[in-house]
Amino acid sequence: MGTNAAARIAAVLVGLEGLALVALAVWQVVAMVQGDTGSIESAIALLVLTVVGAAALLAFAAAVWRGRSWGRSGGIVAQVLILAVALGAATGDYAHPLIALAIAMPAIAALVLLILAARDAGRAKGPASGSS
Repeated sequence: MGTNAAARIAAVLVGLEGLALVALAVWQVVAMVQGDTGSIESAIALLVLTVVGAAALLAFAAAVWRGRSWGRSGGIVAQVLILAVALGAATGDYAHPLIALAIAMPAIAALVLLILAARDAGRAKGPASGSS
């Protein structure tokens, strides 16, 4: 099955998000080595979650690039979670609206592209067969 332009661009965006999480994981390791953490246990747990998230995003990007539906589905869920993080960054006592915007904009773009890619993949399959 071929992959359309929306899916290719979405795959690149999701892949870049995955690479951003890899960079965040490196930053977390540096902070731990320098002793710049309040709790080493919490820092390790956060690092593990960051690495798992990065691996998931990179896997979703590869799957979207190859036209796999599970990659689009996982990518859509990931974008919704990223938007939740952006909302958290925009609100509260320590709000950073510009950081929230920087987090939200690529997620919104990727979400729209993933939905378009899913729609196009559904159209490419044609009408469902097997109706009696």
